[in-house]
Amino acid sequence: MSKIVITCAITGSIHTPSMSPYLPVTAEDIASQAIGAAQAGAAILHLHARDPQTGQPSASVEHYRAFLPKIRAGCDAVVNLTTGGSAVMTLDDRLAAPLELRPEMCSLNMGTMNFALYPMLGKRTDWLHDWEEPFLRESDDLVFKNTPRDIEGVLRRMGQERGARFEFECYDVSHLYMLRHFADRGLVEGTVFIQFVMGVLGGIAAEPEHLEHLKATADQLFGEDYLFSVLAAGRQQMPMAEKAAAMGGHVRVGLEDNLFISKGVLARSNAEQVEKVREIVEGLGRTVATPDEARAMLGLKGAGAVGF
Repeated sequence: MSKIVITCAITGSIHTPSMSPYLPVTAEDIASQAIGAAQAGAAILHLHARDPQTGQPSASVEHYRAFLPKIRAGCDAVVNLTTGGSAVMTLDDRLAAPLELRPEMCSLNMGTMNFALYPMLGKRTDWLHDWEEPFLRESDDLVFKNTPRDIEGVLRRMGQERGARFEFECYDVSHLYMLRHFADRGLVEGTVFIQFVMGVLGGIAAEPEHLEHLKATADQLFGEDYLFSVLAAGRQQMPMAEKAAAMGGHVRVGLEDNLFISKGVLARSNAEQVEKVREIVEGLGRTVATPDEARAMLGLKGAGAVGF
């Protein structure tokens, strides 16, 4: 298909403020960068919140409310709120904002997994905040918890009760089978939007042959009733996006997934990454989808039905 949906993940919960001065932390910066990414071509904005004082990932509804109305006023992109939050949050914490704010889309991690961030410590010794180094160092004992009971609860509470559609984040082949399980139970309906998440230590590596296997497995399990997108953490972000686009898939970029625009050069904004991936996919003959085209493709409820 020629239309391609670009998702931009604006800030996430993995990178810490010391890693890049361009990582948005305050509500003003998150809103500004989100609007800039939308203007550059992102149809979907994947959003986390941060404590503006410390830069820590936040589950606070008020922190979300500080930027969501600004984003809605500044662009028509689809707002996709995380239900993953941070691996150190409880499920109740992670769901607090999505349950109240009722976005068009939510992300949903399809399994419990190791989530190792400690390799990002590198040789850094200067930290802006006291929490950063222990957060990364202690991730060698960090498990992101999303059991089948947790997943069912999110599908019922966010999907059936609030009408959200999902970005199903699949970090490995097993997650595709879990997704099929819930589809068979009638908890996943309509066109399924799968995000292949590659390159996180604890999940599948960002290698072309792995993407081909993920795609073949999804074809077997879902036939033609799904769309897929690809994000690759770190330096494989753009090469894997190019491969995904060539395979007929969609793409996700953003400072949540990668802080750089080229080797050794920090991206100065999320929009810069969107502009780069847009040039890549248009060079392959793909046409970037507008937000309303993305809404139609994914069967979303529309911006008028959200709670912000």
